Amino acid sequence: MTAASKRSTIYFDEQLHAALRLKAAHTHRSVSDLVNEAVRASLAGDQEHLAAFSDRVAEPTMSYEALLDDLKAHGEL
Repeated sequence: MTAASKRSTIYFDEQLHAALRLKAAHTHRSVSDLVNEAVRASLAGDQEHLAAFSDRVAEPTMSYEALLDDLKAHGEL
């Protein structure tokens, strides 16, 4: 843990906790390290999705019917 680490209580499902402890022992890492890594990966994925939405916010919208017509016109449906 770093000096900037914050302590938090998290309640895990019993089987998940056992799996975490087993992986921690097998990889010579702490449960905290594994959980931090998993949370970082999850948040990074969320950030990518949010960025994609932000990039597309200015795109024009079309109705479902117009989308179907466009797909049919281009032979994609």
